[in-house]
Amino acid sequence: MKRISLLAIVFFTFFSLNAQTAPKLQFKSGMLKIVQFTDTHIELKEKKNLEVYTTIEKVMEAEKPDFVVLTGDIVTEDDPQEAYKRLAAIFEKYKTPWAMVFGNHESEHNLSRKNLAAFLEKLPFCINANDRKSHGYSNFIVPVSGKNGKPAAQLYFIDSNEYSTLKPVVDGWGWFTHEQVGWYREKSRKLTASNNGNPFPALAFFHIPLPEYTKAWTNNLNPPIGVKNEHECSPEINTGMFAAMLESGDVMGAFVGHDHINDYIGVHFNIALAYGRITKTMADADDPKAGGRVIVLKEVERKFNTWIREANGSKVLECNYPGSFSKVPEKKN
Repeated sequence: MKRISLLAIVFFTFFSLNAQTAPKLQFKSGMLKIVQFTDTHIELKEKKNLEVYTTIEKVMEAEKPDFVVLTGDIVTEDDPQEAYKRLAAIFEKYKTPWAMVFGNHESEHNLSRKNLAAFLEKLPFCINANDRKSHGYSNFIVPVSGKNGKPAAQLYFIDSNEYSTLKPVVDGWGWFTHEQVGWYREKSRKLTASNNGNPFPALAFFHIPLPEYTKAWTNNLNPPIGVKNEHECSPEINTGMFAAMLESGDVMGAFVGHDHINDYIGVHFNIALAYGRITKTMADADDPKAGGRVIVLKEVERKFNTWIREANGSKVLECNYPGSFSKVPEKKN
């Protein structure tokens, strides 16, 4: 009994200290640089997509981000722990905090989503902190502090789930549950109230694109920037997450992965809907080159700059929100 008690004390002391020393995000000179990597599909045992480790290091070296986000389908093999440890070692090398939201492939292997969430939270510099009261395993919010030490922006991370739960009637990809939409609404409401009724500038990260992405692509007044080489693989069911974000007034842009050969950013009702850049190397020469999306968030302002940094060093598809998408309809007499 004494040995068990001692082990318990050591265990809880370690995680208490780990929580106290978890990296915090803060604007530096009025900016926060984020790099999004996505859909690496690493398989160590089969030696598949191992070049992504080099791609990530090259982008990290070129951009020196303040924060890294992985938007799902990262390790796609049984027993993925070693592959994640190799990723964590890169972020630890650069002393860069990182977070991850789950994709559909995180459900297909020996480690359950629940256990993967617990495993990630223990890795160096990972700031995942899944809200266990919500549906899913990568739902959490990270504040970004301003120069006064108080929150100046918010980053939402949401588990977009896996596959349809209504097969065979409804096929295809997973969708946000109504409980998750309610979770976001309530968290957003409380954050806005804490900020004297003013919505924080915010970004959202998840894996599967919302159905509204097709509207952003077909926005003729403010055309998207980037390519669409495949139809958006959005869920067949729309539970209203976009409407919740629009009504809440905080989220400026959402960033996803999932569709490997799409990399565009567009707007729908003034919310930016963006893909990351595929981080694994695609087989077709016409496909987007491996790399990551860079997002530079501005302190206090509802603005951000974004571009793609390819592993070969190229900087492409540079634009800014809202400036690059700010045309207004002409008034008719």
